[in-house]
Order: sequence, then structure tokens, then C-alpha cells
Amino acid sequence: MQEKILSPHAASLSQSMRDLGYSLETAIADLIDNSITAGASNIRIFLDMDDTNDPCLVIIDDGSGMNENELFEAMRPGSRNPRDKRAKDDLGRFGLGLKTASFSQCKSLTVVSRKDQNTFAARWDLDLIADRNEWIVTIPSIEDILIAPYIKTLGFQGTYILWQKLDRFLENSINESSKINSYDKLSVVEKHLALVFHRYISGDYKRHKINIEINGHTIIAFDPFCISNKATQLLQEEIVRINGNEIKIQPYILPHHSKLSKKEYDFYRSRGDFVTNQGAYIYRNGRLMAWGDWFRLVPKSEATKLARIQIDFTNVLDEYWTIDIKKSRAHPPPQVREKLKQIINRITDQSKRIHIGRGNRLFDKQSQPLWVRFSDRDKIRYEVNKEHVLINAFLNRIDPDNASILRDVISLIERSIPLEAIYADYSSVPQSFEEKEPIQYEDLKSQIMHFHILLTSDFSMDKENFKKTIFSMKQFNENRELTQKIIEELL
Repeated sequence: MQEKILSPHAASLSQSMRDLGYSLETAIADLIDNSITAGASNIRIFLDMDDTNDPCLVIIDDGSGMNENELFEAMRPGSRNPRDKRAKDDLGRFGLGLKTASFSQCKSLTVVSRKDQNTFAARWDLDLIADRNEWIVTIPSIEDILIAPYIKTLGFQGTYILWQKLDRFLENSINESSKINSYDKLSVVEKHLALVFHRYISGDYKRHKINIEINGHTIIAFDPFCISNKATQLLQEEIVRINGNEIKIQPYILPHHSKLSKKEYDFYRSRGDFVTNQGAYIYRNGRLMAWGDWFRLVPKSEATKLARIQIDFTNVLDEYWTIDIKKSRAHPPPQVREKLKQIINRITDQSKRIHIGRGNRLFDKQSQPLWVRFSDRDKIRYEVNKEHVLINAFLNRIDPDNASILRDVISLIERSIPLEAIYADYSSVPQSFEEKEPIQYEDLKSQIMHFHILLTSDFSMDKENFKKTIFSMKQFNENRELTQKIIEELL
């Protein structure tokens, strides 16, 4: 049998490596993985769009750095076999991330690394590779290194990454609009990193705390489980073992939005709605890989929006999770899916109870509810309570024909409730339903006067029963002190 070596064309393959599906945020996250693996505590990101310089993006860490051989290996495409055994805290996978992540956004990648008081540098330039059709790495001179943007921020040890020729990042245009768009993209990057690395930023994962800055602004960790809120429910942890290695599964039930402070609500609201973010959160070595997915085990719904499941595994189990190059997708193995089925049924029932139970409590608190809820054969409807004392009193004051007309009008109102619009608004901004404008004193007084006339003339209701009836209605109960004052003034 004859053999022939067919080496890929550098010009073609280098261009193909640009289109693996990275977004700006997943590309930068891939580079930060390398910094964390190198033991960095501080990672700084700079975007320079100054008119006097070529646009560039820089990432600097204070990790262990690389010597010359380590740097060249890191620059080599496919520098590691994904089947090779890695250090237990290694966040890498395919040995491609530095190159593919960078090429997805730029055409020039420069890496400068300092280790043991020595400085080493290497550069990939896709234009040079295309012209020569060879995998040519250039070695920047000391003079070039010294004038590199933000190079003075690199300490005695660590690694500096420079993106230039930002054609993809700038979408092939440099103008005022593209500059504004670039800084908007950095805002998306900040939110992404705050979530993906939240356990490192907060120091919760093996006490390895890191600080990430973007243009001098420190990123605050975004905890998707709202653990700092006392109303968050921490359910029983489950463990699945594969070849003696543990996969930890920790379910949570988030608080109802009414249990969140305004600051908490605004913080979570700014990062997506609860319905979209429900599901499993998969962590590999403490780094979030994928989230907001029930893996088709249960559909996303309003009733289950408070359910979250944290799943932890180490890089020893990589081959079981079908991780992609971008480290933005992971699919649970059959053993985990089976356990998830059991857990999801339990926690979704509990998530539903929080919503339904709260709704029932709101009705139970009112001895005279204006709306009543009916549940019949899996169908639910809400109707105006026509037995409410106010409605009965008013019907008694008008003739039968007008009473019949009023009942028809009420029925029309019941059948015209804009359920879809209410559902959409409540799903996206639930707290806004509870932030109503305060009722004015004169309006409240006018209503109490009218209701007093209505109830005392038809039912001869005394003062105490009138107060009980009034306070059974939400509007007056929420303004109890002012309502009490008005009643004392009128009666």
C-alpha cells in the first residue's frame, strides 16, 4: 500500500479557522480560560479605538507566563490532542482556542509572554500566510514589543495578547458608528464574562478568585442562582458517577420576584428574563459551558421559570459531554439525563407551587375578592365576583333591565381580558405590575364616600362591618393608614 502526505494549504485552512462560530464574547472567554489555567489573578482587557492609532484589543494577565518553547507550542494550531490527559484545573480542550478565537475577530495575533525575567514574542498574520501559503510565525523585535499598546501594563510575569487588523470585530469599516457599536459589543462581553466566570470572580470555586477588568471597569459576578437572597431554595444535591468520577447536580428554586429587592430585580432583569434563563447550568472545572436548556426533557414555561440546576464535572469526563471548540455547548451523557428527569419533575412541581401558591394566597387573603378563579377539567378562568357586596348593592339600586345590561357588560369585560398581552408583559417585567402610581387622597376619599352611601343605604351596614368590607379590598388595605383616617373623618 502506498502512502501520500497531503498537508493542508495554509492559506485556505487559516481562513476556514475564522468561521467556527465564535462571537466576540465567546472568543474572549476562550482566551481567559488560558489565563485562568496559567494561574492568573488579574486579567485586563483594553479596547483602543483612538483615531491616532490602529484599532486594537489587548488582553493582559499576571499568570505564570511562557518560555520560548511553550509560546511556540501555544501558537501552533492543534497544539494539544484533546484525548491527552490534562492537569485537573486545565480549562483548555483542543489546543485551538488561542488561534481560532483570535482569528474569528482579527487577522493579526501577537502574543508576548514573560517568565523567569525573560520576554518572548510571536505573531501570526493571516495576510502573510495568505501571500506565502505557509504557516509562518514572525518574531517581533524588542523595539516592536516596547511600543506595543498597553505593554507597560504587563508585569514581570504573565502574558499579553494583541489583536490587530480587527476586520471581523469592526465589520470591515472604521467610522464613528462602528466605534459606538464596538463599545456596545464590549457591554455584551462584560455580561457574558460576568456569568461564565462568576464562580471565579466571586472566589467560590476552589477559592481561586480572579479580577477581570474591561477598560479599567471591574466586572461584577452574576450569580444565576441568586444564592445571596435568603428566599432562594437550595434543594438536595444528587451525585452521578461515571468510571468513578463524580458529576454533582445541585437544584435551586429562585425566589419569586416579589422577594427580590429593587436592586436585585434590576440586576437580574438587565441580564435576561427568568423564562429564557431557566434550565440546567453546566460547569466544567467551575467554568460555565452551557445554560438555559432543559435538553428537551421538559418545555420552558412560565410555571417553571424559577427552576435552575447546577451541574459540575471535571475535564476528566470531557469525552462524555461532546464539548465543542468554542466551549459554548455541552450535552449530558445518558446517566446524567436519567437523573435529570427525576430531579426536573421534582423541582418544576415546586417552582409551580411558588407561583400558584402565591396566587391562591392573594385570593385567600380577601374575604370579598372582586375576582374569583375557577378550575374545571384542566381549564382555568377568572370571573368578576358578582356576589361581591358592592356589586350586589349597586344591582339592587337599579331597575331589572339596567341590572341585566350591567351583567352583560361585566360578562363582556371578563371575556375581553388581554391574556396574551398580560402574559407577555408579566413574563418580561413582572415587578412593574406591582409598581403602581400611588392613589391620591381625594380619589380615595371619593371612593370611600360613594361606597359608604351604597352599602349603608341598601344594607344598613354599621361602621365596623363597613370597615371590614373596605379593608377586604386590596386597594384600601394597601393604603390602610390613609383609609382609616378618611373613615374616621367621614363617620
